[in-house]
Amino acid sequence: MIPPTAPSRPTRLPAWAGRNFRLLTASAVVTNLGSSGSVIAAAFAVLQAGGSGTDIGLVAAARTLPLVVFMLIGGAMADRLPRHHVMVGANLLNAASQAVFAVLVLSGSARIWQMAALSAVGGTAQAFFGPAAQGMVLATVDRAHAGRAFAVFRMASNGSNIGGAALGGALTAAFGPGWVLAVDACSFALGALLRTFLRVEEVVRSKGDSMLRELRDGWREFVSRRWLWAIVVQFSVVNAGTVATDAVFGPLVANDRLGGAGPWGVALAAFGVGNILGGLLLLRWRPRRILLAGTLCIFPWALPQIALAAAAPAPMLIAAMLVSGVTIEVFGVTWMLALQQEIPEEKLSRVSAYDGLGSYALIPVGTALAGPAADAFGLYGALWGCAALTVLLTAAVLLAPEVRTLTRTDGPPAAASSGATVQPTLKAPPGGSGEGTAPLS
Repeated sequence: MIPPTAPSRPTRLPAWAGRNFRLLTASAVVTNLGSSGSVIAAAFAVLQAGGSGTDIGLVAAARTLPLVVFMLIGGAMADRLPRHHVMVGANLLNAASQAVFAVLVLSGSARIWQMAALSAVGGTAQAFFGPAAQGMVLATVDRAHAGRAFAVFRMASNGSNIGGAALGGALTAAFGPGWVLAVDACSFALGALLRTFLRVEEVVRSKGDSMLRELRDGWREFVSRRWLWAIVVQFSVVNAGTVATDAVFGPLVANDRLGGAGPWGVALAAFGVGNILGGLLLLRWRPRRILLAGTLCIFPWALPQIALAAAAPAPMLIAAMLVSGVTIEVFGVTWMLALQQEIPEEKLSRVSAYDGLGSYALIPVGTALAGPAADAFGLYGALWGCAALTVLLTAAVLLAPEVRTLTRTDGPPAAASSGATVQPTLKAPPGGSGEGTAPLS
């Protein structure tokens, strides 16, 4: 990585937050602003079309299934091409799919299968975007500032989730879901435009490595670290229950007991507020055992499921979402730090792809079965089951010694292996460094 240069003019931002960091943070804010509202809009678009809870789950599953199918290819491509080019292409594909989705909903001609197909296109784009986005923050700032950079970037991104969820819920309630989907399409297009202005060096690669061989190398890196695959297995189930809650159970409870899309949007916005508070906490708190601190913070992620299962009033649900937002942000930053610290940079996108593959693998199953599970066990019984799985699996992960003992360092990144690919790094223009984004586990 080329060290960032000093700003060319006075700024209120830290010295390490240069041009590329600001540019990519702005693009993440824009796209998150639209996407957080579209999650609400998509669920209520299905209901508006006469769909059921099962149909909501099927549409959500259609988005996550391509993540499982294409994630490994996306990771390999991100280690072969300039990462920001892959991100721009993915944004444009998302913009196109959401624009068609919006037109169908606004015209009143949307069918469930059409919604599912367009969601699948969006999921395909995300399968390429996620691995490409991994590692961008650390490639643009000095490692000593990595924790602060992650926290600031995620605070900015999550701050847009607050406005997006609240605005999306309000617009959906006032004007219907079609307009929210149209805004999301515009946000992806603008995000792609902003990312085209990044200054990125050429990719330097060794010759002759096939994609299959590179994927095998990434798999060996992945399975050689027990802390890594243990947490990914945990999140394969936890994410399935959480997405089922957010995409299916939550809207159903909101529609039945809380007054519709508006209160549910406020609850999702409270989660975003918690994310910002968690980021502020991590600007000052530097946990030494990063995975232990992060894993302990997964337990409160069950609080919203418990609040929904207990038919708690909206203020209690909002408070539960706020607390879970704080704690999951701690996990998110510590997880990013662990990956950046322990995984060789030239293999990070591929390892991230295995991380994403495992973490997303059961989401299509969970969302597709959410409606039938609510029918079989009752809506509130299914929510209690999701909460129990979150708590039990998090406790199981703590049995791994590496999770309890992995210690934070501020030294150089993990060493690259001989003959490895040199990853694209953001050039440091005057006053600039760069940025990136990564999913949770």
